[in-house]
Amino acid sequence: MKTRIVPSLRYQDCRQAIDWLCATFGFEEHLIVPNESGGIAHARLVYGMAMIMLGDYHSDADDPFGQLNKSPLQLDGYNTASVYMIVKDVDAHYEKARAAGAEIVLDIVDEHGGRGYTCKDLEGHLWSFGSSDPWE
Repeated sequence: MKTRIVPSLRYQDCRQAIDWLCATFGFEEHLIVPNESGGIAHARLVYGMAMIMLGDYHSDADDPFGQLNKSPLQLDGYNTASVYMIVKDVDAHYEKARAAGAEIVLDIVDEHGGRGYTCKDLEGHLWSFGSSDPWE
């Protein structure tokens, strides 16, 4: 069995985030589980062999894990973690993200043995994309 890490993010509008992450960053829907109120209880998006899990933010007692997570929108835009993802064509990925309105916070640059950039998504989660593969 391979050990894998699957980041989990909470969004205030998960359906909108799913659509944006797929259109902007190239994810594909793998699983969508709706909740009783018409929102998203749990979702899985894939990009090649990478996966993220996400769901709507809920502060109620029915979602104890959700109570431990917040969207950066609820933290004055701050993040407590970020996601780094290896992509094949960093320049094309950067242009697509910029055109879709991703907030570029660290412009594209060559460093750490590759090329990469950092941006925020539609709710302010911090994402870095690059060609540097720390496993190689």
